[in-house]
Parts: sequence; C-alpha cells; structure tokens
Amino acid sequence: MSLTRTCSRVRVGKNVSDRFAIRNGLKKGDALSPMLFNFALEYAIRRVQVNQDGLKLNGTHQFLAYADDVNILERSIHTPKENAETLVAATREIGLVVCADKTKCTVMSREQNAGRIHSVRIYNSTFERVKKFKYLGTTLTNQNCITEEIKSRLKSGNACYHLVQKICLLGCYPKI
Repeated sequence: MSLTRTCSRVRVGKNVSDRFAIRNGLKKGDALSPMLFNFALEYAIRRVQVNQDGLKLNGTHQFLAYADDVNILERSIHTPKENAETLVAATREIGLVVCADKTKCTVMSREQNAGRIHSVRIYNSTFERVKKFKYLGTTLTNQNCITEEIKSRLKSGNACYHLVQKICLLGCYPKI
C-alpha cells in the first residue's frame, strides 16, 4: 500500500504534533513493501550492468546485493565510480535515495597506490573511503586480510562461551 495522500502525527510524551502529509514511501510492515523495493532496486542494478567494462566472473557482472546493501566489484579504480554514478542516477529516477552517510568505498588491491585514493564524490554526495568495513557480518579490509575477521569471530565466540558457561553453572547445581 502506497503512502501517497496519507497524513500522520507524531506523539512525544503527552504532546501531539500537527498533521503532516507523507509524500512517498511504503507502509512499514506491509507484505508487499519488500517486494516493491526489490523490484525497484533490481531495475537500478540492471541499469548499471549495461556498462560492459565491469568485472565479470562466470559471465556475469559482479554486484553483491542483499536487501538494501549493494557492493560493486570492479577490476579498475575508475569503473566503480562510473557505475556508482549510474546507480545513483537510476535510483533517483525511481524515487530511491542512496544515503551518502551510510555509503562507504574502499579499494582492495595489491597495488601500493590503490589505497591512497580519497573519498569519492558523486553528484552532490561524498562517499567516505575506509580501510575496512563489515558486509553481512564479515569484516573486509583494503589489504584483503582475514586477520581482522578471525579476531572478531574469536572475540564473539569467547563472549558466547563465557555467557553459556555462566548459564550452565547456574543450572548444574542440585537444589537442596
């Protein structure tokens, strides 16, 4: 269900705001919302894949997309910027917005100068360059090093073990 021609109010404590119009979007919790979002994002990604210069593995361009997380993998430093520009333009065309504050970029390369590239500017948005980031729970680094990921998993495993150990100790003593 579309939210066009819908009004809303916000309550903070006992205060209620004036009515305001909701101009676009989908109703949260509506079963159709994720499907409509996926159709829109699929359209935008297909627009980017028209560029034939991108990285191809097994005959397909390399985009990693899960929900609203999209990764663009390319073989050169310049192609991702072009493809990101195309993606931003395609999403704007259908009413989606790429959030620059949440968008990061990194260059994973054995080339020494590759990591020195600064933030990427696309239209009026700047995408911050980072040395590492998490994608679907996995830490990826610009040096393509798994040490950070191993440390993170060991830390999580140890925390889980100690939590379960306390629970098991509490339940193992017979009541007298």
